[in-house]
Amino acid sequence: MHSTTTPAGPASTRRIRLAALLAAGACALLPLAGPVHAAPAKDPLPADIPDYTAALELVKSADVRDAVCRFLSAPLPQKDAPPAAQTIPDQAEPCAGLPAFTVDNPLALNELTPGFVAGTALPLASQAIRLSYLVSALNTTVNGRNATVLLAPTEGGGWHLAGVRDGNSDAAYAGRATPGTLVFSEPQIRGWYQLRLSTVEPLNDQARQGLDDRPSASLSEYQKLVKARYADKLPGSEYAAAGMSSGYGTAARTAAAPSVAPVVIGGAAAALALAGGVLAFRRRRSGTR
Repeated sequence: MHSTTTPAGPASTRRIRLAALLAAGACALLPLAGPVHAAPAKDPLPADIPDYTAALELVKSADVRDAVCRFLSAPLPQKDAPPAAQTIPDQAEPCAGLPAFTVDNPLALNELTPGFVAGTALPLASQAIRLSYLVSALNTTVNGRNATVLLAPTEGGGWHLAGVRDGNSDAAYAGRATPGTLVFSEPQIRGWYQLRLSTVEPLNDQARQGLDDRPSASLSEYQKLVKARYADKLPGSEYAAAGMSSGYGTAARTAAAPSVAPVVIGGAAAALALAGGVLAFRRRRSGTR
């Protein structure tokens, strides 16, 4: 049996060219829309979090679980009590008698960069926002309490347990990030925002107040607001040097958790339990970078 090929006429040629143009257009849109395929058997690792495999192993480890149990065994500080430190006694079996729980997968906790606050960085997402911590909430309440594990980056790669906070609001807000958006915190006012392209939108009442009660603001407009609030309070400023404040930023980032025994820091803010010893998972050669 022989096959024959009919020469393409003008109409057929136009259809072929149109199909080629549509195919090329579809290929050009793929990087913007993302691949469309069946859901994989396992969720892919977050591309924006370095050493994520190590962080995942850490929050699922027995050491972190014991630290959470020691934290939950301590009484919750009173909201109106002055800031104070309370040492949690070490226990042979810190989780004994507590209901079963697991720690959720880590989420990115993003914050503003000092350069953005100072006004020296451009109002671009890549220069305005940085990954500061990872947060992992418990999957359930334990004796009526929620808690969140806080991981800090370790110098040289990897993560270490920086603390355990009472409540789960950090993880709840961090989990509201969607493909194409960033969620970040302005910790000084406990404000949470979502950055969509170059538009900043508030996620809670504190953030709405931080935008002067506007429903949204451009990233450049938001930069002017935070510069007015914090530019003269950055580390190294006269304000910080005078001891009036620790300067802009959150807790100091250390290469390892230095405390020997867990400590609860009370007061109006969320409680924090520092992990005993060094709980660090460094980058594996086969892991993500």
